[in-house]
Amino acid sequence: MMNNRTQWMEDLQKNLSDLIARSPAADLERNARAMMTQTFTRLDLVTREEFEVQTDLLARARMRVDQLGEQVQQLQARLDALEAKGGSSPS
Repeated sequence: MMNNRTQWMEDLQKNLSDLIARSPAADLERNARAMMTQTFTRLDLVTREEFEVQTDLLARARMRVDQLGEQVQQLQARLDALEAKGGSSPS
């Protein structure tokens, strides 16, 4: 008895799925998806993955710029100390 009921439920579910797949709603969904994809392509949007890669690259570049800025400050301090010690400017 339970097996017949289970089979009946599976058949009903399959029939409903087939009906929905052939209905105008399925066509509307496919058309809406295609239109959205086309619109997003025209907007030249990036994927989340591409965005995260660029964010990571930007963070690394910013860190490198900060490191180079610190090196410039250290070199400038050494130059200033040498100039003060020698009493003249190299230029």
